Amino acid sequence: MIFPKAAVIVLGGIALCAASPSSQINPSFDAVLTSFDHDEHPDLRGVVVLRNGRVVAERYYNGETANDLHDIRSAGKSVTALLVGIAIDRGKIRSVDDTVATYWPEARGSAIGDVSLANVLTMRSGLAAFDEDPASPGNEDKLDVAPDPLAFLRSIPRVDRPGSRYRYNSLTAYTAGIVVTKATGRSLDDFARRSLFAPLGIRRWQWASDAAGFTKGQGNLSLTTREFATIGEMVRGDGVYHGRRIVSASWIRSALAPKVAISRNDPYADGYGYFWYSKVQQIGGKPVPVSFASGNGGNKIYVIPSHHMVVAITSSAYGHGYGQRRSQAILQAILSADQPS
Repeated sequence: MIFPKAAVIVLGGIALCAASPSSQINPSFDAVLTSFDHDEHPDLRGVVVLRNGRVVAERYYNGETANDLHDIRSAGKSVTALLVGIAIDRGKIRSVDDTVATYWPEARGSAIGDVSLANVLTMRSGLAAFDEDPASPGNEDKLDVAPDPLAFLRSIPRVDRPGSRYRYNSLTAYTAGIVVTKATGRSLDDFARRSLFAPLGIRRWQWASDAAGFTKGQGNLSLTTREFATIGEMVRGDGVYHGRRIVSASWIRSALAPKVAISRNDPYADGYGYFWYSKVQQIGGKPVPVSFASGNGGNKIYVIPSHHMVVAITSSAYGHGYGQRRSQAILQAILSADQPS
């Protein structure tokens, strides 16, 4: 891994990472992270800032340490998108223009069966699934309690023509995970272990499964904040990590490229790619393009190519809107601190 070995020191309930000199801690960034020590909501967990692959700031809060696994929630969808790309790179999936039923024949005849993977990955499946509406037939809570999740998915009707409307929902992301499983012949977590986590040096992680034993491609992946950042560093490197190609550059660029304008749906994003978001932040009067993975509660991997930076944030503000606001505020404060004086 790119991170130096470090000792975790706890002072007044705040965990600090005492990194080796090679980490090149940036005092300005460190001051930004310190300013969140006494945030009014005691559920911020960790922040790791990388520049050119090196730790330049790192801090833990509210009892969290560098070794703790943290549920990144829907940021796991962005990891699923990376696994789709690896499956394509390896010839297990031919194209995002293929339909779901191409790899999951049992879905043929259902509303999801003839949806292209491109429309799945951009949340335009057309399914009657909307996580913000508890009454929606495909609401994520109903998926979570379904005794046969695959049958549940096949039962959900269509309300829109595929590709016609962005509708964020976990059921569509779950579909992507099922396609990878069917196409590769491996469970999603095993494919992730072999093709993504092990090459990145990620050894400790947990990925929840559903009642049928299928990995939840829609989220519930637990990582340390450092390993969360490691994924972002690989993405910043166009799929290369420590000189090793993990994902094709073409897939990384395609996944991050905005394909749907979503600013009317999401105040924290301008566009949506393949389970990855984008937003142009205005910092010091200048536009700074940012690509990011996002999970409930403010869990984020921010990739900022123009600054050669990655910012990973873990937070347990699940179900609270302030978690997203706080993470964006942390990002903006770090970028502001990086401006020339």
